[in-house]
Parts: sequence; structure tokens; C-alpha cells
Amino acid sequence: MPEGPEIRRAADKLEDAVLGKPLTGAWFAFPELKAFETELVGQKVARIETRGKALLTHFSSGLTLYSHNQLYGVWRVVNAGEMPQTTRILRVKLQTADKAILLYSASDIEMLDANQLSNHPFLLRVGLDVLDMTLTPQQVKDRLLSARFRKRQFSGLLLDQAFLAGLGNYLRVEILWAVGLLAHHKAQDLTPEQLEKLSYALLDIPRFSYNTRGTVDENKHHGAIFSFKVFHRAGEKCERCGGVIEKTMLSSRPFYWCPGCQH
Repeated sequence: MPEGPEIRRAADKLEDAVLGKPLTGAWFAFPELKAFETELVGQKVARIETRGKALLTHFSSGLTLYSHNQLYGVWRVVNAGEMPQTTRILRVKLQTADKAILLYSASDIEMLDANQLSNHPFLLRVGLDVLDMTLTPQQVKDRLLSARFRKRQFSGLLLDQAFLAGLGNYLRVEILWAVGLLAHHKAQDLTPEQLEKLSYALLDIPRFSYNTRGTVDENKHHGAIFSFKVFHRAGEKCERCGGVIEKTMLSSRPFYWCPGCQH
């Protein structure tokens, strides 16, 4: 299941294809969106925002296309006029003179004006996004210590998009390993030093994954490229303490940790 860094990289590819270019065509599968097909012609994609696993495609007219991939949705970039052979069902097509972006299989799609955007139920529920570069460790710390979240075990909290959007299972595992904590811990029980370290890790690790995961730079040491320290490494040695990494299930997801250095 893709997490915040993967969703943001997918959005980057969409922006690279169509950002700032006048739309030459728009097509929607759902009848309630058909009226926007002609309205969007000539408009430009101003930016594509991610909020957890939701994408917000902002148009120069002030409208915003809200889409949530859920389990099966996927965006594709193609050349203008090209239609890939696929068994997936096309839901949205936005085309410019040279490129088009296609959304397949998703069912949660809406066109929103500014007022609808500010009052959208999902967007009101979801927390601040870890890949929002204006979000600071101090804001994260305040959120951790808030009455709403301070008594929550990290096993569930770090999967709850209402806490911080964009986190998911591999990030949960890697963040807790990085700060040496276990999943049953709660923010209210941490020392000031642990809180500080966790607040930074909750932003640094997703952002590092976004910036480097899946890339290879021969001019950098291996440590400069994101790699899993414990995720999917059950039975292997921990690189920090030499202990053996273990696996269990927490919140219906596989959880990996090192008993030697996570306490």
C-alpha cells in the first residue's frame, strides 16, 4: 500500500506532465461531473496537492478536483491522444497539447469550489501532511501532547491519518526504530528528549523517503539513500545493536522491531 512519499512522488509526475499548461480536453466517467468537461477547457492545472492518500488537483479557475485512490485507483501519464490497453476502468482524463493524465478505477471523485473544499468531510478529518514543508517539529510535538493524542499507543496512532496524514506501516516501523521506542509507548510517557527525537523523526523519515527512496546516486554513500532498517527484515541482524529483528502483527499490520535496542 503506497504511503505519503509514494503518493507525493506520483503527484510530482502528474505535475511534470500538465502543470501550467492549458487543458485542451477533459473527460469524466461520472454523470455529475460531465458539466465540467467544457468548463475546464482552457484552464490550467495550478498545482496538485497531496493530503495523505487524497489528491487535490487545483485549477486556475479556482475549482479543485478531489480524488482518493482508496485500494484500486491509479493515475497514469500518457502522450496526448494515447489510450493504454488496460482492464482498468477510466474515470478521469485531463489532456493538454502534449500530455494527458488518466485516473483509473477510483470511485471517490468530486469537483469542489473553495467553500466545498474548506468543508470537505475527509479533509476536515485528516491531519496535517508530513510532506507539507511548512509543518514543523514543534507543531508535531504539540500534536503528540494534545489531549486528543497523548494517551494513544503509537501502534495505532502512527497509522491514524487524523494524527498526521501520509504516515503508513513502513513509516511507522522505521520511525519507531529510529527513535528506539516500542509500539505500546504513548506520548504522555516519554521524556522530553524522547519527545524531541520523535517529533523530528515523524517528519525527517517520511521526507527522506520521499527525496531518496528508489533512487541510486553513485556519488553518495549508501547511507544517503533511504533503505529499510527493520521493515521486512525479520530474522536479520539489526545494524545498530546486532540484535535479531522480530515480526508480529499490530493494528492488523505486520510490525517489525529490534528487541535489542527498542525499549
